[in-house]
Amino acid sequence: MMTGQSVPSAGSQVPQNWNVHADVQRDLDRLEKWTNRNLMKFIKGKCKILHLARNNPTHQYMLGITWLESSFAEKALGVLVDTKLNMSQQCALVAKNTNGFLGCISRIVRRLRELILPLCSALVRPHLECCVQFWAPQHKRDMDILERVQQRATKMMKGLEHLSYEERLRELGLFSLEKRRLRRDLINVYKCLMRGYKEDEPRLFSVVPSDRTRGNEHQLKHRRFSLNIRKHFFTVRVTALCGDLVEAHCNFFSLTSVKKNADGL
Repeated sequence: MMTGQSVPSAGSQVPQNWNVHADVQRDLDRLEKWTNRNLMKFIKGKCKILHLARNNPTHQYMLGITWLESSFAEKALGVLVDTKLNMSQQCALVAKNTNGFLGCISRIVRRLRELILPLCSALVRPHLECCVQFWAPQHKRDMDILERVQQRATKMMKGLEHLSYEERLRELGLFSLEKRRLRRDLINVYKCLMRGYKEDEPRLFSVVPSDRTRGNEHQLKHRRFSLNIRKHFFTVRVTALCGDLVEAHCNFFSLTSVKKNADGL
């Protein structure tokens, strides 16, 4: 269980009686009552508090009569999240696990691309890209750690050892992991925008008119933020990536067009 300090979005007004600590504790009390009614119980030793946001007072909470311990990092859906929302630990963990898979593959399979390539696609790449929109690496050293996994995988194939990494990718018809993340970001932007226009759902970002962009009358706009870490979030980083790829929603390009433009970047 992870709880922490919530902060209102930029531009919103904070009620005078707003007390996030009381709200979190109230929710925990409701959970405890729910388990009692349903004759269930939490394993409270596994319930931790993850304090997020800047200047967090690290308030302590109770679940029933038990004080919950604080934690510096916790896993959520397989992603390791720390208090600073720095994804270096997650990148190192993923690289370690995937290198282990590559070691197993190299010991039991001959160095034929017909064997190694499908195995890497099925066993290695999913770990490198699972929920990557959330934990995309923020620093070059983290990007390099992940990229070296694919470099090692392509070098395992017989006949490609003497080629550079870029040449091996071209020979195998693959993209670098960095480009795959960019491509996936653009595809998800398209899906979010089309879903928002069709179903009128709250948007993560919006398309706004602009007369300052060359060759494009519309651009993506993200919400304002005060934390530097926010610039790495999906909704912020994609606004700088899309640029000329964004058109007016009334004449929005197709998913095939998005993929084609992303492949050419």
